[in-house]
Amino acid sequence: MARVTNSPVTPLLDRVKVPADLKQFDESQLPQLAAELRAELIDAVSQTGGHLGAGLGVVELTLALHYVFDTPDDRLIFDVGHQAYPHKILTGRRDRIRTLRQEGGLSGFTKRDESEYDPFGAAHSSTSISAGLGMAVARDLKKEKRHVIAVIGDGAMSAGMAFEAMNNAGALNARLIVILNDNDMSIAPPTGALSAYLARLASGRTYQGIREIGKKLTTYLGKNVDRAITRAVEHARGYVTGGTLFEEMGFFHVGPIDGHNLEHLVPVLKNVRDHGEGPVLIHVVTQKGKGYAPAEQASDKYHGVSKFDVITGAQAKAPSNAPSYTKVFANALVQEAREDDKVVAITAAMPDGTGLDIFGKEFPNRTFDVGIAEQHAVTFAAGLAAEGFKPFAAIYSTFLQRAFDQVVHDVAIQNLPVRFPIDRAGFVGADGATHCGAFDIGYLAMLPNMVVMAAADEAELKHMVRTAVAYDSGPIAFRYPRGEGVGVNMPERGEILPIGKGRVVRQGSKVALLSLGTRLADCLKAAEELDAAGLSTTVADARFAKPLDEELILRLAREHEVLVTVEEGSIGGFGSHVMHLLAQHGALDHGLKVRPLVMPDVFMDHGKPEHMYAKAGLDSAGIVRTVFAALDREKRAARA
Repeated sequence: MARVTNSPVTPLLDRVKVPADLKQFDESQLPQLAAELRAELIDAVSQTGGHLGAGLGVVELTLALHYVFDTPDDRLIFDVGHQAYPHKILTGRRDRIRTLRQEGGLSGFTKRDESEYDPFGAAHSSTSISAGLGMAVARDLKKEKRHVIAVIGDGAMSAGMAFEAMNNAGALNARLIVILNDNDMSIAPPTGALSAYLARLASGRTYQGIREIGKKLTTYLGKNVDRAITRAVEHARGYVTGGTLFEEMGFFHVGPIDGHNLEHLVPVLKNVRDHGEGPVLIHVVTQKGKGYAPAEQASDKYHGVSKFDVITGAQAKAPSNAPSYTKVFANALVQEAREDDKVVAITAAMPDGTGLDIFGKEFPNRTFDVGIAEQHAVTFAAGLAAEGFKPFAAIYSTFLQRAFDQVVHDVAIQNLPVRFPIDRAGFVGADGATHCGAFDIGYLAMLPNMVVMAAADEAELKHMVRTAVAYDSGPIAFRYPRGEGVGVNMPERGEILPIGKGRVVRQGSKVALLSLGTRLADCLKAAEELDAAGLSTTVADARFAKPLDEELILRLAREHEVLVTVEEGSIGGFGSHVMHLLAQHGALDHGLKVRPLVMPDVFMDHGKPEHMYAKAGLDSAGIVRTVFAALDREKRAARA
């Protein structure tokens, strides 16, 4: 294996190419192996950036799982995937771990086509138990023998989907092992040696045997007595170990146990592997950032990191003259909330990512973090709107998809004025396809009563925040990308935009570029190149995907030979609505050349955003090529 200068010394880890190699070690060697694995993880992420804290917290747990079980035949499913970096190092990907989240490199999440050790792709939360149950049932239907293990965090357990899956698993009595990785909420903190002893006892043959003997003895007294005694035993154990809730759902509960103590973890996992039937939940308590002092002291700042200095923990930040769109939104919302006490903010476990941590500091009683529960967040917002408040449900584009039914039935049909700030619109770089905001224009703009805006720059975003506050006639959404703005002058306060009206920012006569969102800067750059080529070009900012500015669009169609729509969204979005409008008014019958530019109809892998937009043909060069091709200037198109 090629070593990187100053990489940590890892003599035991160097002997591990795949999980089967772990079987060569004695249990007494596992703590040293865990220390080497942790050092390798820290060194790798310091060079690439990525999700660090969660991975540090599950080093021992990941090692123990691969040591005890026989992956990939036994299915090991990580929820979300933030904590999967140690898993990747142990499963034949160590030689590529320093390509993590880099273009052409390893994904930051588990990915089925990346490794046979990733049985289920993850990046959205709370899917592991459902997927694991499906695999367990498939195993039983095929009469195969294997274990299925789902590792889910306590935050992910706040989502209804996790409990729906547990309820189903309990009803089916399917053999499924769920590891609850409690690294934040400390649902029931461990109590040292006693807790570990109880966990080992409860998971072992002795307790299981007593449980079964008790059932057989009480059978002679009748089923009702049997059931009563059995439940009494379970309740008594639940009071000691904190598992009553999970037992009520049909799970045999083990724990809580210290997730960093391999002397406790390995025996419990072996007992669960070798004994018992039906669904089992093992409650493991870990610490985010474990073993790296800067991450232990500020786990929130080390959840996701840029490149950093291993010695000091200082993260590298690229210099920027412009604020991030997220921060612009947050500060604008704070400004408007000072003027209107009906403004409230809702996040689904992403206060930092959405900027609502800033809002929450000033308005703690008007800020609501509902956990990883986007469906609830939307209907909760609908309830607030029904009572006259102005809720801003700030949810990433790719996460809002999970609440589409609630957007339709609980918001749009009732025409309730819920405001949807949609962060991470368009490509998101290193987070890849799972976090890419490609579809929100399509799935929102098709809904009656919905208003959909897209900010061209940070000043426009500020206008849209104020517009959303002022708009009480129904639901309204505004989208903006990840990253920094373009550096425009910022207004003191946002303006209230006229609903459904765009603006012309550059006037020409032959070519019209109609932009929705932050591709406007590339449209302006393309217009300069087209003008230099003798093609007088108009550039317009649509501002609204719905309602369309019909007057503006039809005028552009009448007065230009070529009309190109440009958006950071999938097919079926803004361009499709424009084409529909033009067809309805016969504007396509007189030789107008219309070219909608959208994101490709594929799930694009992670990479640098600028490279992704160039590959998609959504940068200035791609726009110029599209215009030349529309005018049959193929040679010039090839050179653009």
